[in-house]
Amino acid sequence: MLKSEIIDTTTVPDGCEFQLVQHGDDWTVRVGGRMLMSSRMHNSEEELAEYGLARAPVAKHVLVGGLGLGFTVRAVLNRVAPDAKVTVAELVPKLVTWNREHLGHLNDHPLDDPRCEVIVGDVFEVIRKTPATFNVMLLDIDNGAVALSHPQNQRLYGWRGVRACHDALTPGGIFALWSAAPSPRFERRMADAGFEVEVVRVSARKGSRASHVLFLGKAKASATP
Repeated sequence: MLKSEIIDTTTVPDGCEFQLVQHGDDWTVRVGGRMLMSSRMHNSEEELAEYGLARAPVAKHVLVGGLGLGFTVRAVLNRVAPDAKVTVAELVPKLVTWNREHLGHLNDHPLDDPRCEVIVGDVFEVIRKTPATFNVMLLDIDNGAVALSHPQNQRLYGWRGVRACHDALTPGGIFALWSAAPSPRFERRMADAGFEVEVVRVSARKGSRASHVLFLGKAKASATP
């Protein structure tokens, strides 16, 4: 029987320990001993890209918040034009290193694509400093709007954070957020921040009953200040 092997570990500033774990052909990232992401369960991450891009009239510049194992950014690269730009913001430097050194084969090495720009840093700061920049914004940060692993991520899901997302989009741009579970409160927050809101459930893994939630929003021209 194959045993799980811890390939590498890193500790982020808030003290949480990330582990990259291999079990045969399967890869997982654990945080505080709990599984955060897995190469066996990634359908909803790919659907995040599919749903978001399908609703966007233009996709010349796409922001992917949260690199993870690379499934979302690969799904984006497979769908956008040769002259598009895809910016990936990842807070944990080791996740970028692991994608380059251990996980690239899972998704045909998306970080090597010339359309892909990687920013190691807080996606909230990227969003806050780039008004009216992105046609599509795809966020897969932590566990979504509920069940946060990192309390600091809460600022992205508050009204000011959601409004900053709205303002970083071009008019009519598309915001899409992955979440482990539904949140009527977050739906209302999106609407208050100026989005036309749609919520869909998608399979966590093809053929599985387990599901995740995608919050989708179209940026209106203006919103309540």
